[in-house]
Amino acid sequence: MSCWETIADYGLRSIGIGERVLPREGYTLCQQFTLIGSGMIWNIYFGVLALCSGFFFATAVALGKASKNKLLQKLSAWFIFLFRGSPLFIQFFFAYFLFLTLKPISPIFDPFTSAWLGALIVLFLNTAAYSGEIFYGALQSVPKGDIEAADAYGMSGWSRFKRITWPTMLRLAWPAYTNEAIFLFHATTLVYFSGFPAWQQRGDALYYANFFADKTFNPFVPYPILAFYFILLTLLIISLFGLINRRLNRHLPQDSRSKMKLKLNVIR
Repeated sequence: MSCWETIADYGLRSIGIGERVLPREGYTLCQQFTLIGSGMIWNIYFGVLALCSGFFFATAVALGKASKNKLLQKLSAWFIFLFRGSPLFIQFFFAYFLFLTLKPISPIFDPFTSAWLGALIVLFLNTAAYSGEIFYGALQSVPKGDIEAADAYGMSGWSRFKRITWPTMLRLAWPAYTNEAIFLFHATTLVYFSGFPAWQQRGDALYYANFFADKTFNPFVPYPILAFYFILLTLLIISLFGLINRRLNRHLPQDSRSKMKLKLNVIR
């Protein structure tokens, strides 16, 4: 079987298109690149949907924590503490068994025991908690002079938040939020190592990398391939978020704009 035939057969296997049976022998380099790359579809799915939905919920959580309403403050603070204070792996584990317990009660809970929805909800809540704390810190750092200037122009309520507070909060929080986005995509590798099962061996990139490591007894080929894919994904995230950061800082003088730089650390 040529490499092109391997790509045609296994390139979309993780979403149910192509060969149903995994390779049983040979385990060529092309097979490993193709199947691990196929699994990346799920990592991107989890990361993109959790990040996009979590962004808006994180804004609401940050506003709740900064609110003068004591109940909203407490609810937001405890939500952040709960999901930042417990390991993500444990959150997956308990969420799966919670949904499994609720499943006999009503058929509506059936999809929640599948990774595509149940794990997505956990990632959504987790990134909302971390991002909410980032946004809250940025919200507290919005210059009071900007707020006073908005008041002087007659802005108040939603108008002031939309035109002054929210854009400034995003500009201040964006470098830290970029790191959270990168960590979120890396965290998607925990989905199929938690309680959520991989149906018909349709897992993510780490699932297939682990499959090849077990079959070949050589982890030094599939895991570097996995790292290669995630490095490419990280570079893509940095580039995309860098463009957004430039857009958020477009009104500032060139020498005053905060620049996002890729720094390679030997030791973190």
